[in-house]
Amino acid sequence: MKNNEKYIDIGFAKLDIERQKRRGYSEAVFCECKTNEQLIGIFSAFSEKGSNVIGTRASIEQYNALKKEFKNIKYNEQARVLTLVQNEIQKTGEIAVCTGGTGDIPVAEEAAETAQFFGSNVKKYYDVGVSGIHRLFDKLDEIRKANVIIAVAGMEGALGSIITGMTDAPVIAVPTSIGYGASFKGLSALLTMLNSCAEGMTVVNIDNGFNAGYSANRINRKIAGV
Repeated sequence: MKNNEKYIDIGFAKLDIERQKRRGYSEAVFCECKTNEQLIGIFSAFSEKGSNVIGTRASIEQYNALKKEFKNIKYNEQARVLTLVQNEIQKTGEIAVCTGGTGDIPVAEEAAETAQFFGSNVKKYYDVGVSGIHRLFDKLDEIRKANVIIAVAGMEGALGSIITGMTDAPVIAVPTSIGYGASFKGLSALLTMLNSCAEGMTVVNIDNGFNAGYSANRINRKIAGV
């Protein structure tokens, strides 16, 4: 293992330890396609630096391998997110995470776990989609209290537009791959969100709860003055 002060070279990976200083947040680990041995090496290197570590798209098998090495590692199976927290996380502000349906919850959980890991308070409003829009209206007063709103939806992906049109907070829309054949694994929801006439809605990639949570956290903390 080589350390040149900007990154740690462990052969198969170069870990960007300067990112915390450069951007204010540590590097995240994308676990999918990595072997258990590679993940143990990456988490060990960050752990030795005293860093908190978040891993996304992790399997239960990867978690079981890592928890043998790191007793305090946690795993959200729905979100497929691993977190190793060595330094207390001070949370601030509020982010509302909303889903169209229950099937969108895994992506929403990834967003929520990410936002909480990087320092935001999160409230969840699940299954408030447009097919029973009264469910959303019942929660609107609470949702409007948030500094940032994440709207996660598959099928036709209309939830983000409706929330954006009815609130004054920044909205980050996340299309999911939930839906029948003509939804084209989330492409239909993505195009709906990109073509929304509701001003001020930002859209991330299909199923990208991580980027939604990360971006929402940055906005939330700026609004909170942190």
